[in-house]
Amino acid sequence: MRKFAHVIVKFRKWIIVIAIALLVPSVIGAASTKINYDILTYLPSDLDSMVGEQYLENDFDLASSAMITVENMPTAQLLDMKEKIAQVDGVSDTFWVSDVMDVTIPSNMLPDEIHDFMFNTDNGATMLIVRFSEPGSSDRTMNAFKQIKSICKNEAYIGGLSVILQDTKSIVDQEMPYYIIIAVAACIAVLWMGMKSNAVPFIFMLGLVFPIIYNFGSNIIFGKISYITEALATVLQLGVTMDYSIFLLHRYEEEKLVSATDEEAMERAIVNTGISISASSLTTVAGFLALCTMRLTLGTDIGLVMAKGVALGVLSTITILPALLLCMRKWVYKREHKTIIPRLRKVSFFVTNHPKTVISIFAVVMIIFGLAYPKVQQYYTLGDSLPQDMTGMVGNQKLKEDFNMNSSYFVIVDADMNKDQVAQMSKEMEETDGITSVLSLEKFVGAGIPENMLPDIVSDTFYANGHEMILVNSELKAGTDEIGNQIDTLNSIVKKYDANGIITGEAPMTKDLIQIANIDFNNVNWISIIAVFAIIAISFKSLSIPVLLVASIESAIVMNMAIPYFTGTVLPFIASIVIGTIQLGATVDYAILMTTRFEEEISNGHTKKEAAQIACEYSSQSILSSGLTFFGATVGVSFVSQMALLKSICLLIARGALISMAVIIFVLPCFLMLFEPTIRKTTLHWAEPKGTNKE
Repeated sequence: MRKFAHVIVKFRKWIIVIAIALLVPSVIGAASTKINYDILTYLPSDLDSMVGEQYLENDFDLASSAMITVENMPTAQLLDMKEKIAQVDGVSDTFWVSDVMDVTIPSNMLPDEIHDFMFNTDNGATMLIVRFSEPGSSDRTMNAFKQIKSICKNEAYIGGLSVILQDTKSIVDQEMPYYIIIAVAACIAVLWMGMKSNAVPFIFMLGLVFPIIYNFGSNIIFGKISYITEALATVLQLGVTMDYSIFLLHRYEEEKLVSATDEEAMERAIVNTGISISASSLTTVAGFLALCTMRLTLGTDIGLVMAKGVALGVLSTITILPALLLCMRKWVYKREHKTIIPRLRKVSFFVTNHPKTVISIFAVVMIIFGLAYPKVQQYYTLGDSLPQDMTGMVGNQKLKEDFNMNSSYFVIVDADMNKDQVAQMSKEMEETDGITSVLSLEKFVGAGIPENMLPDIVSDTFYANGHEMILVNSELKAGTDEIGNQIDTLNSIVKKYDANGIITGEAPMTKDLIQIANIDFNNVNWISIIAVFAIIAISFKSLSIPVLLVASIESAIVMNMAIPYFTGTVLPFIASIVIGTIQLGATVDYAILMTTRFEEEISNGHTKKEAAQIACEYSSQSILSSGLTFFGATVGVSFVSQMALLKSICLLIARGALISMAVIIFVLPCFLMLFEPTIRKTTLHWAEPKGTNKE
């Protein structure tokens, strides 16, 4: 490590040149990485709903669809709009009643089921169905929606999951620059309050630009990342890895006091900081990698990108940042100010003088929040996270108002099924509570239209490659318990007639998402706890210390996640899964710092009360700086984002940093005092005097 540090210091200018050069391929890689806006595509591919999606895409050329509601539009104008939409690149076809019959024939000549599906005579509404040749999250379909919106203007309402994905992209693309600007500004402000130098916060931010861009650029190896990962990556990387920069600077300042030159001091700082932050970052990396165990592969997406970001942050801290600090050293101490973030001396004495009171209050708070935590409500549909005035949300509301259509299913069965069986199955589905319509080819044939006389667009819509598709509409909303029961009922009906029959669509996929998310939540939490527990146990050679430290952070997580119960906030499902691992991995370092200082003071001959007071006082400033930086990097997103999903996640992360900070400063010193005898018995070489051989 010493040779490595020497090379970094000696060739510091070349390090900066190489770092800048690496930005070029990174920017190209970042621009080439696709962004996925459809959370449902991260479901396991072996689920029936996902198999059904493959049938729709590959067999029926129905990778995605949209439903356009038109009210009181003259037929000629509607047909012209339909033709323009059909010419849009990415649209495979548009379907309306004109594809079945002459529009001069009164619509009430259609069978009741088809008429009610396509028309609402009460307000002159009718519906067009648009099919796309690629999935809704593809660039081609996204661009197609832009053109369709331009064609429809304010004369029609576009609904369906695909348009919601386009709305999501529009919001994220618009808001991303604000996320970054606010996060950077907040971090600089916190750093300025916690440091004497006016220049250091800007040097730190410059140093972090490199790993952040490298992280985005190297995402090209994954091909694509989710929009959630894209939106959170920068703010999380800023909040999590800023500590490493602070550690390096503090160590550099210490080494300058005992070194002949700045270069020698930096070499020593790199060696000592590299070892400490590498060990410290393991808990954070473990927390993110725990997300990779989720069956919902969105966890893998977030976990790998963020673990990679932390690793790049550590590498940049011991290579690029030292080079920057040495090259800009004349600016580091040119102008200084008094630090604003305090060392909590009075708090440390209060905590250590009243440990029983602190622990009693903590216990009462934990009971209250522990009871509230399981009662927090969650939502699972993407539309619930969007502003209700977005195109897709308005379009879906129109579908509900005009056609009593809240959700749509695609039932796929064997094309060789007896027609009478299909008709009977359709009838049973129609009779299911909450189903508003069932549309199949048999509806047209039953209307007296010979099958061989049907237009290709009709027959191709319902038959393809040995499968028949039946469209089912429901008045129930995706993601609710009621629609989950409805899907179970429909599934039992379909399986009765065709054992290989499949139900797919947004609602069935959301139902699968709910079931998988509940399992993932438990698995990820336990895996992250075990991983962090093991790392702390190995680091301290202790069985009791990881229990205290993990329990402290887990209690902070419970308090954080229970607050929405008292505020009446409904959380996005993904928040419950990822917050625990992020908060544990990112803030357990506060507990490690406090415990390390406590052990050090015990080894110096202080009593456990004195050691706890000193550890609390002298660790508090670093913990405050770290926690407030993490808070500042994420809280800004919750203020500016229009997307409830991102707003909720960032608010939880920001609040979690503050709660973890409070628990470690106020409660952990009391635990360390109380359990010091147990720690001594269960920890190898606990608090041995300096100079003692611990081998």
